[in-house]
Amino acid sequence: MKKGYLLLANGQLYEGTLMGAEKSVMAELVFTTAMTGYLETLTDPSYEGQIVIQTFPTIGNYGVIPPDFESRAPKLSGYIAREICDEPCNFRNEGRLNDWLVAQGIPCLTGVDTRALTRTIRNAGVMNAALLTEKPDDIGALAEQLKALPFHPSIQDVTCEGIQQARTEGEYRVALWDFGAKENIQRELEKRGCAVTVVPASATAKDILALNPDGLMLSNGPGDPADNTEVIRNLQELMRHGLPTFGICLGHQLLALSQGAKTVKLKYGHRGANQPARDVKTGLSYMTSQNHGFAVDIDTLPAGASLRFVNGNDGTCEGIDYTEMPAFSVQFHPEACGGPLDTRFLFDRFIAMMGGNKHAAES
Repeated sequence: MKKGYLLLANGQLYEGTLMGAEKSVMAELVFTTAMTGYLETLTDPSYEGQIVIQTFPTIGNYGVIPPDFESRAPKLSGYIAREICDEPCNFRNEGRLNDWLVAQGIPCLTGVDTRALTRTIRNAGVMNAALLTEKPDDIGALAEQLKALPFHPSIQDVTCEGIQQARTEGEYRVALWDFGAKENIQRELEKRGCAVTVVPASATAKDILALNPDGLMLSNGPGDPADNTEVIRNLQELMRHGLPTFGICLGHQLLALSQGAKTVKLKYGHRGANQPARDVKTGLSYMTSQNHGFAVDIDTLPAGASLRFVNGNDGTCEGIDYTEMPAFSVQFHPEACGGPLDTRFLFDRFIAMMGGNKHAAES
């Protein structure tokens, strides 16, 4: 087995075994605490431009199951696990995880102390790192280079190409604005009788309104939400038309920015399937799946934006209800596969919102 190395921007060097594709990459280093759903993690477009650490020690035990993918191909830059299972066992399995990583061009480092590595990121915050095929000659120089490298994942790199027509018929027409949408968002809408037309991140308010949708779904996606100035501007226009809107993750942040709020980068983000979100209206707490490095700043919420959910660990914003327009959004993932199903009722809330709007327009 070939040795591999992980160099952090703080100068720490980890040695392990190189698996997956044999190539070096530089990216932002993050960790996820999810105990299951590694396939969903690997194919989540929101990880575009990142090296992902799995804190659960053994990954790949149920192999590769393409129907569980959240997108056609992985967008993350690299992968780190304590151990990759070489003999998966599942009746749906279609291959070994390492073989799939090789085929997809994703380098993977195993045999490292992922607990110590995660504690470093948790204490110091996310930082740039290099996953390397050879031990660096000058660790200090490369670490300084990593500190200076800007990584700005773009929604344009993970969005669809052109408008994708609805693949099912339904009572409600939904425009899914794709900033790196997870496949299960569309599945959950279709289960509830929606005909979902997927539109690219480059779509304008005019493009979306031309579809005459009953509702608008704003998807998850990678990167700094404030970078997407054109999307924010078009969202401002769309919201003036009273279109029922539901935002998830990046979509939640973009909707808040369009109404005048601000976003902040978190120290190490929330990534995993065991994140508590508390409904401030009912007092109930839910276990949720999350994957984000930014959050809406609660102190900047404008008039007409009511805080609905907060993170049970750090009190950050996890959801907003808009009182002056038919819209709401959440930071977590109610569509989660390989994660808790506690908050799927939010899709039903969106359906009810579209129904009330649609029937009022028809009467």
